[in-house]
Amino acid sequence: MRTFAIGDVHGHLDLLVDLLARIERMAGGDPHRIICLGDYIDRGPASAGVIAFLRERQALAGRDRFMCLKGNHEDMLLRVRQGTLSEQLWLRNGGRECLVSFGIPSAGDLPEDVADWLAECPTYFEDTWRCYVHAGLDPTRDRLDQRDEDRLWIRGPFLDAEHDFGRYVVHGHTPQEDGRPDLRRHRVNLDTAAAYGGPLTAAMFVDGCERPAAFLAAEPP
Repeated sequence: MRTFAIGDVHGHLDLLVDLLARIERMAGGDPHRIICLGDYIDRGPASAGVIAFLRERQALAGRDRFMCLKGNHEDMLLRVRQGTLSEQLWLRNGGRECLVSFGIPSAGDLPEDVADWLAECPTYFEDTWRCYVHAGLDPTRDRLDQRDEDRLWIRGPFLDAEHDFGRYVVHGHTPQEDGRPDLRRHRVNLDTAAAYGGPLTAAMFVDGCERPAAFLAAEPP
């Protein structure tokens, strides 16, 4: 079965719809899994539309075939609602655009069903060949003994280590200024800066092989 992993969407519904259509054409009706790597909201114009679209697709396909991992931007929003993070900090990192898309004045006004769905998104998934996570993993810890904070937020220690975790790591979180996936020996970064005018990228994986077999991208107009 083929697996398609999608990088950081950041409120760009048009790119997400385009990319999923490309994935469906490539899959050609064969069974496949889609894994979204988080950061569905903030910065782009359609956070509410992205969440609604993902929830609809997940309900149709089932959570085992359409998986949505949590990103650090979802984490920020939930922490603001819990009172453990300053709302101003979140607003300065793209939250204003998220509130506008939902038509609400503050994070506390987010519909409860949306907040519940975001809270239920896992921070990690793995199959026989790869592990999927938003930001990365702490190279000083076993891959199965990781903190959610690192899975959602880590950069330098993970990106600089080139560490072999025993599974190929598929992640996003750190935007690539050239708009191209960063393919390394032990990991691939699929955040191709859709938040800043770049494409939205997916990688296709096939069973039996840990590294990407192909990349697909939806380009901004």
